Amino acid sequence: MNPRGAQGVAELAFSARDVAQVRFAVSPMWQVGSSVRMLACGAADPVHRRWLEQVRPRVAAAGLDEGWLADLIPATGYVPDFLNPAPAGPAPTLAEELAAIVATPARRVRQDLDHLGHHQGRAGARLRSLYADPRSRLARIAKEIETYWQLALAPYWARIRTVLEADVLHRARQVSQYGVGHLLNELHPQVSWGDDVLRLLRSPRSLSRETAGAGLLLAPAAFKGPGLSTRIAPPDPPQLAYRARGTGTLWERRAVTSTAAVVAVLGRRRTLLLTELEAPATTTELAQRTGFSKAGVSQNLTALRNAGLVTAHRAGRSVLYARTSVAESLLAAGR
Repeated sequence: MNPRGAQGVAELAFSARDVAQVRFAVSPMWQVGSSVRMLACGAADPVHRRWLEQVRPRVAAAGLDEGWLADLIPATGYVPDFLNPAPAGPAPTLAEELAAIVATPARRVRQDLDHLGHHQGRAGARLRSLYADPRSRLARIAKEIETYWQLALAPYWARIRTVLEADVLHRARQVSQYGVGHLLNELHPQVSWGDDVLRLLRSPRSLSRETAGAGLLLAPAAFKGPGLSTRIAPPDPPQLAYRARGTGTLWERRAVTSTAAVVAVLGRRRTLLLTELEAPATTTELAQRTGFSKAGVSQNLTALRNAGLVTAHRAGRSVLYARTSVAESLLAAGR
């Protein structure tokens, strides 16, 4: 995967069969890679400032800022393609993508590491061990990705997924109304379509059907920078990852002006806990904010979790609770 490269134009021809195989996927691993990169670059992206302030200390406390992902996903440049396996369907789970990563052939892993070394220079001891023994090391990488997901993305996934799915719905509507050509011309400033050819400006690598596979897979990403990212790993379809529409609203505070209707159903304490979960929080944090006892908070959170209104995510020795999309809809309906 490469988000940018030397100035140039890459051209990818489309047959009728290729056009018929243009599809979208909401991929957890594209969110993992782009968010790790955002954390690594050290900049305080104004759109994601709230998320960065909450997540960066957790990631550092878990030592993930110096782990496998830190070696594999530099702040700029190439990222190994095996970290973004081609999704089999429109909404793969993280577990499915991790299984595909673990099953990556050793030859593919070494080829990607050679490419990474070309861009980044001499590999450290960790990546040299991956080169020597991909099978066992990929299992460790998958475990670290799962830990990162629980710390950095799972508590926010309801919000993130809503934005990604809304992007796909918008673009699917474009296809139904105007066709695939219009979709591709509107996708990104670096992308243009004409004469059955897709053109990528400032492409980091050349493109052809011989080197890219059939069709095209489009992957919206919430943490993408302004550029495109590409994955070329035949026989898989080429992938283009782009910044999803609506990302700018992702972390906006969602004010609750009236909760009377929700209180009538859930009670005052559980409604207050839901409103306090504007950002994921632990039992201790919620007890401090609300004045409730930790035991009382825990009991009510268990009830809310059983009702599908909150989720729980392990963060080291603590557990982070987060609102689900069902809870968001309930609070919105009660305003």
